Amino acid sequence: MPLTATPIYAGLAALLFVALSVRVILTRRAERISVGDGANKAMIKAMRTQANCAEYAPLSILLLALVELQGAPVWAVHLLGLMFIAGRFLHGYGFGRTPQIVPLRQLGMLLTFAMLILSGAGLLLHGLI
Repeated sequence: MPLTATPIYAGLAALLFVALSVRVILTRRAERISVGDGANKAMIKAMRTQANCAEYAPLSILLLALVELQGAPVWAVHLLGLMFIAGRFLHGYGFGRTPQIVPLRQLGMLLTFAMLILSGAGLLLHGLI
């Protein structure tokens, strides 16, 4: 059974990651930092915004694929995928701004954690039943 919904969110996650990577590159050029963070707050923020996406995306996409492969309704897979993408976008936007937009950062984490918890719990229950 081929995956139909998960590839959409994997593709969106890849594009988001590329956008965050470009932001790191542009910050490096603007701040003239070749390697590391140069103890520069803008560079650290750009790097952590990108790294945070890199930390959550693989597990989220894996869980989404497993949920889809286990036969969850397509609307549920899309809902989880939207929670993941919206969460990562909102977190990246809120965290990446100076000053931070804390409510967007918090909402992004809430959506991401909700997706992880719902996916994980659903998979666990499906495996036990």
